[in-house]
Amino acid sequence: MNPVLAVILAFIVIMSIAGYFIMFSDKKKSIKDEWRIKESTIFMVALLGGSLGVYLGMRSFRHKTNHTSFALGIPLIILIQTYFLIMLVSRII
Repeated sequence: MNPVLAVILAFIVIMSIAGYFIMFSDKKKSIKDEWRIKESTIFMVALLGGSLGVYLGMRSFRHKTNHTSFALGIPLIILIQTYFLIMLVSRII
């Protein structure tokens, strides 16, 4: 595997794990009526490669699934990132 691609994929995995745990943490805080993680922070993690983790966290914890910005925005980010990843891989290979 190309070293650049390996680093990019590792970064995506790390950011996805972070996104998943951010959704977990925010759900727990919402249940306890505590200070919450800003939605802009969650979107920033998604944009920086953690969109799959945020999406899986949304579904796993039933968190923010009724927010239109999340229900439409996160899958859209996943599609765009997948497109760019495919384009990158096709140029590297």
